[in-house]
Amino acid sequence: TTSSTPHTRNDETTQRLLPSSHVDPLWHNRSTPRSNMATKKSKLTGSIHHAGAAEALRLAVGEDKQYSDGITRHRTEVEKQVIAKEGKAAQIVTHLPDDDSVSEEVSLYLPDVLKDAIFVGHLVTDLDSVAGAIGAAALYGGTPAIASEVNSETAFALEKFGVEKPRPIEDLIKENPDADICLVDHQQTSQMNPSISPDKIVGVIDHHALQSKTIVTDKPIYIDIRPWGSMSTIIAHTFITHGRRPPKHIAGMLLCAILSDTLNLQGPTTTDWDRLMVAVLDDIAEVDDIQLLASQQFKAKSKELANLSAHGLVNGDQKSFSFDASGFKGEIGFAVVETTDDEIILDRLLELLPEMVACKKERGYTGMFLAVVNIVKLHSNLLICGPTELALAKEAFGGELRNDTTVMDLGNRVSRKKDFIPVITSVIKNGWTKPSGVNRGPSQIDLSQLGHLEVDPEDPYGNVKRVDSVLQGKDMRTYSLKQEDPTECDGNGEPITID
Repeated sequence: TTSSTPHTRNDETTQRLLPSSHVDPLWHNRSTPRSNMATKKSKLTGSIHHAGAAEALRLAVGEDKQYSDGITRHRTEVEKQVIAKEGKAAQIVTHLPDDDSVSEEVSLYLPDVLKDAIFVGHLVTDLDSVAGAIGAAALYGGTPAIASEVNSETAFALEKFGVEKPRPIEDLIKENPDADICLVDHQQTSQMNPSISPDKIVGVIDHHALQSKTIVTDKPIYIDIRPWGSMSTIIAHTFITHGRRPPKHIAGMLLCAILSDTLNLQGPTTTDWDRLMVAVLDDIAEVDDIQLLASQQFKAKSKELANLSAHGLVNGDQKSFSFDASGFKGEIGFAVVETTDDEIILDRLLELLPEMVACKKERGYTGMFLAVVNIVKLHSNLLICGPTELALAKEAFGGELRNDTTVMDLGNRVSRKKDFIPVITSVIKNGWTKPSGVNRGPSQIDLSQLGHLEVDPEDPYGNVKRVDSVLQGKDMRTYSLKQEDPTECDGNGEPITID
């Protein structure tokens, strides 16, 4: 196995990468005027069209940006961080080779086990998963793949930086059944494409906690898991620590992925490594206006949500977590919808709640949640589809309830990885049990009554919708059955647990 941390190099590279205050900025301690500074930086980086990302921001925005109607826009967090990390980013970028060439000495540090492997992310693939696979394939010498179709945000980034969409993992495995696989941005079997055989996995590069359904292998594999805000930060950092300059188009993809996963460097999982790598990649990718890039990216992300069916929203970014505690045993599904306009999503509450119930029933979950996260306001609301979910949400989050207890205000909690699942896990481990003597939720209906899924022939986006379900048109805020018995039978005459 290989250590999850970068190889320590006994030279100035390690010092240049430390995100601590003892690394002197390259420019800030000089007496050179700003204008000359920009010229020097341009010569050092070899940039033709601009004098460095931070300097471009300074020239375009200044301290504050004044608009003609008298409105002042202050620097955003991502702009502040790019400028704040200018010195360290310049030190790093100016010491990299002009291209992504690698010396024989450096190549010895890279794990041979990943050479020629297929790098693939998780199902319901997102930007970090795709960009990380592309970056890792370039770094280690392999082939990127996608586990499922890309979303609109990822499509935007691919087009923006002129990157070809990776091929589906199923096609690559069909062509080469013996291919080695490196999982990126996940390590749980529940998130893995079913075409992947666990005995073909030779590596994992991820930034998530090791929780339920983590892969089990018969032999040692390469593991690189770091508690950072984005998997793409790991890839960018590994490029740099090995003296490699990622190509411009790959730097752009990694940059977009970090911005996405860290919510523009404002999310709770953001680390100083994420901030530093954003500054470095911003310079390499020659992005003069990083705030414009972030705005365009998130706009592309939100545009798709408005066109998604209820089924697409509930299943689009959903993960499941298994628990085996003294008071509770079962699996909980947790979906997240990130948007710049949460009201558009919340206005579809009467569509979403029945679909959550259907998903819970079909997948055999004990509980099902959906968090609607406003990525601009950094504020979330939790959708609650039954009495079990209500009881657990009250115990875990205790937020204000509205819409007849189907929506809970989660305040500034915005991260499933840091804010949602750890709290639920803690509550369950501390002895939480399902309530008894409450009204039975709508998930007690027979599975056969949930209808079926089909592609909407009238939808230009080809969305999948549910038809012929008894829950269609039902108001989940008032739909409940009085509890009379602790169990009832499903369509096969077998007892099912009352939620």
